[in-house]
Amino acid sequence: MSAYQALYRKYRPQTFDDVSGQLAVTQTLKNQLSTGKMSHAYLFTGSRGTGKTSCAKILAKAVNCLDLQDGNPCNRCEACRAIDSGACMDVLEIDAASNNGVDNVRDLRDDAIYTPSQVKMRVYIIDEVHMLSISAFNALLKIIEEPPEHLLFILATTELHKVPATILSRCQRFSFRRISQEDIAARLQYVAYQENIDLDDSAARVLARMADGGMRDGLSLLDQCASATAGELTADRVYECLGIAGERKSAELMGYIAAHDTRSCLQLFNKLYADGKEMGALLDELACLARDLLVLKTAPEAGLSMLSGVADHQDAQQLARGFSSGELVRMMELLETTMSGFTRSASRRMDAELCLIRLCQPELELDAESLNARITRMEEQLKTGSFVPAVRSTPVQNTPIEPEEELPPMPDDEDAPPAEDAPPIPEENENVGFWAELVNAIRREMRPPVVGFFTTAENAPVRGVLKGNQLVLRCSNKFTVEMVDKPEIRDLVARKATALMGRAVSVSVVDGSASPRSSAKIDQLMNFGREHSDIVTIKQNKE
Repeated sequence: MSAYQALYRKYRPQTFDDVSGQLAVTQTLKNQLSTGKMSHAYLFTGSRGTGKTSCAKILAKAVNCLDLQDGNPCNRCEACRAIDSGACMDVLEIDAASNNGVDNVRDLRDDAIYTPSQVKMRVYIIDEVHMLSISAFNALLKIIEEPPEHLLFILATTELHKVPATILSRCQRFSFRRISQEDIAARLQYVAYQENIDLDDSAARVLARMADGGMRDGLSLLDQCASATAGELTADRVYECLGIAGERKSAELMGYIAAHDTRSCLQLFNKLYADGKEMGALLDELACLARDLLVLKTAPEAGLSMLSGVADHQDAQQLARGFSSGELVRMMELLETTMSGFTRSASRRMDAELCLIRLCQPELELDAESLNARITRMEEQLKTGSFVPAVRSTPVQNTPIEPEEELPPMPDDEDAPPAEDAPPIPEENENVGFWAELVNAIRREMRPPVVGFFTTAENAPVRGVLKGNQLVLRCSNKFTVEMVDKPEIRDLVARKATALMGRAVSVSVVDGSASPRSSAKIDQLMNFGREHSDIVTIKQNKE
């Protein structure tokens, strides 16, 4: 029985045409091979898993192939087979991370002067070349500058800035771009078909997003999930296998943060923690989602093509309305700071919980960034007309005034004239037990981020008030009204309420912050202040 071979090794590209997402590089190399206009030294640079080493091995075969096929190696001749099997002593792959000393390079330089014994050209592939020491680079410089005709150098690196300029100037440089999620997903589907893996389209997209532009990482993740899961490989099974939250939970968490619902946010976090979700991955998904929302805020149209895919477009657009740009910048900075501190933290869970509390309750922070975030939120609310000043529920304690100055009595709320064209708000007849049962029933079917507004907390963004056969959803602000007052939301709430009450219940949505009584009270207080400001001034002068 032959040993199992990892998918990224088994499906390593064998020709330039097999390489995904690097058409500009592969086409140029094919043209050079076909015309014979080859360089003596190449430098392949780019992020991990983008095909640098694969292209280096293909190029080593192509320059020695006995039957070149339009710039591609035939993979059938004696030279190609020897190189593929690793039996060719004239094609050497060197890891600079473990052979980075000057003595190693001197040995290489001494061997390079000899002509190849098996193939036409001797090829040195130096991977992670930036790991060489300065003295090793200096030893390599001379032979790269004036190499023998039978010698070809192919250098590969993920950190171009660490390669000396003297080396760069003597190489043809090829930059490998990050592979698109579409190309990675297509390749994963091909490999899954070849390996009889039932890979769902949504799972392929999740794996492609997590690969972060690296094909090798995508294939490794597919290998891991396929070996741990029997049957169809879906997105939920990928999330479960890799121990990450997933787009739905990330969007739900972000919805709670938008609604400042600390209790529900921590409850969901605790469930994810109990399920074994990795703290760093969870916060990283929140940071990516915050980045997506910021992109949508600053570039509403073009931003759709730049989303990372942590949440779908519709959920991301809805969530973006709940934040200001300043808040999102603060969130990203706080999440990044928390994640960077994980390496030296004694309790990641405590750090993550504190981070979520600070995200849900920005009023706890008094630093410049937090104050700027709150100010930008207020500015955006003022622009859209959704800003409503808070009304104090406790009576205002007025400073005693001179006896001779008699003030007119303040009218009660019941005496305030009703506002015209304002939606009638029924008197509260709230059944706490009914509302708790209704919320639990709603949350089983409602998707994030709207589900985050329906909780039993005292400061919940939505509160249900039942009067007869009518259930009024009283929202805390205009933004919540826009999120909740939709036919599909009202229908779901009405259906669940009808089932609980045993009779037909209709649902309406009102803006509780725009209550006519509250508005009248504010007007009375403002008029009172204007009419008697001179009395207060006299009193202060006397004191």
